[in-house]
Amino acid sequence: MLEIRFHGRGGQGAVTSAELLAQAAISEGKFAQAFPSFGPERRGAPVLAFARIDDHPIRLRQQIYEPDVCLVLEEALMHIVDVESGMGPKGIVIVNTTTPAAKLRKEYKLDPKRIIYTVDATTIALEGLGRPITNTTMLGALIKATGCVELESMKTPLDNRFGKIAEKNLNVLTRAFNEAAAEEA
Repeated sequence: MLEIRFHGRGGQGAVTSAELLAQAAISEGKFAQAFPSFGPERRGAPVLAFARIDDHPIRLRQQIYEPDVCLVLEEALMHIVDVESGMGPKGIVIVNTTTPAAKLRKEYKLDPKRIIYTVDATTIALEGLGRPITNTTMLGALIKATGCVELESMKTPLDNRFGKIAEKNLNVLTRAFNEAAAEEA
């Protein structure tokens, strides 16, 4: 089972990202779930969302405490949240940033064994959507890092959620897939 924790801020679309990913996985015949974790947070406050994907029915109904992957919609969150919390030694951290992975590793004291993917999702979103909303953009990097679903499987969930702007969202997702870069220690 692949367990993913999404780190974002209220209004950035972390919950939407988890839901879209789960819908794509289900369309491929996999089992998936997506759910948020937030209380009285307001726009801009840190929020968590979670997704699980498996080839078998998922019986767990709890928050993800030991994620395989952490997706960070905004690097600034790493100053206030321990994005690696609970991750095993083979975890993957995917960050929306212009900072090189080696500098991220040093600045945030990330596990030296961790695989880090970086992508400038903000610029991609601004250029492709006209707004710095990075949720669908970051899904491209997630798909590249994990292969959890096929890129083509995102089309229908995006169409259903975004209607007229679905194509733009698919374009930024695909661009992030192509531009995301990995650094292994």
